[in-house]
Amino acid sequence: MKKAILGLAFVAAVLVSCEDKNKKELENKVDSLEVKTEEVIDTAAAKLDKAVDSTQAKAGEALEKGAEKLDEAAEKLKEASKK
Repeated sequence: MKKAILGLAFVAAVLVSCEDKNKKELENKVDSLEVKTEEVIDTAAAKLDKAVDSTQAKAGEALEKGAEKLDEAAEKLKEASKK
């Protein structure tokens, strides 16, 4: 009887220790996943910022070219109206 109780106690201890080990492994995996997720989000944010900056620069250049063309057209109209 003593051996049976000790055997059950041993099995219970092993199960509990396995659960603790599994919990720790799960916590480690969750922490790792959180870190990887943060890295992916940071990378995506950096790429988005770069794309926005590039788009703003291109839009600014296009507006400047458009303004130059309008100025040229205005000068041509002034010259044509003087003739």
